[in-house]
Amino acid sequence: MTRIASPNAQRHTGINATVVGLIPAAGQARRLAPLPCSKELYPLGFKIDKEGQPQGPKVVCQHVLEKMRLAGITNIYIILRAGKFDLPAYLGDGRTLGLHLAYLMMGLPFGVPFTLDQAYPFVRDSVVALGFPDILFEPDDAFVKTLDRLSQGSYDVVVGVFPADRPEKVDMVELSDGFDIQRIIIKPPRTHLRLTWGLAVWKPAFTHFMHEWLKSTLRARAVDVEIFIGEAIQAAIDDGLRVGAVQVSSKPFLDVGTPEDLVTALKHFLDEA
Repeated sequence: MTRIASPNAQRHTGINATVVGLIPAAGQARRLAPLPCSKELYPLGFKIDKEGQPQGPKVVCQHVLEKMRLAGITNIYIILRAGKFDLPAYLGDGRTLGLHLAYLMMGLPFGVPFTLDQAYPFVRDSVVALGFPDILFEPDDAFVKTLDRLSQGSYDVVVGVFPADRPEKVDMVELSDGFDIQRIIIKPPRTHLRLTWGLAVWKPAFTHFMHEWLKSTLRARAVDVEIFIGEAIQAAIDDGLRVGAVQVSSKPFLDVGTPEDLVTALKHFLDEA
């Protein structure tokens, strides 16, 4: 992996280290089925040229990839499962997006943490930036802000937080008086909390912790129970790792994994066009 060595990239991220992007794209999109393609490749928005004219469709996952590139994150692993080979067929090696893309196959199919852990041999000594390929959010510099916060303190993990318009569908976060996360609650039916998280960056300490935690979790749990990435972050907090937050937006993010949310996203980009 290359290092973020250009003055521009260092200024934008505050991290003078290897930063590798991880994109978990192993989901089956059952709520949207049947689709003619992986949901990450659903056309949503348009590429715009220097004159402001539309130049063909932009697919869902390009939105997060472009935000990573803006933060100087150009080396990215996309983690797939069998049946989603249309992603590498479409995105290729990433050069048309100004990125270096590589693809890994999902290992254990028990949730996002196991999908991410497939990259462990390749990222265990790197700073990692996690982005979800089916979540749309503002602003464009969200990864810049989270990496800046990671570089400023003694945090092992920093998550980018957003207002939650539907707390029962997301991970809700409880903050201390500062920026430390005290607790993550997975999809609470009722809560007084108002913030959720939608992206994350972390140091090697969390990569190693999650790798070992998953091994112990497999031994202790039934293997057919899904494990959420929020659970892994909460386990790290319980183990003494420091997890911080930065509010990157005053608007909720949009997960396009349901028909209703996909319609909302389509209306937004049609209005924008």
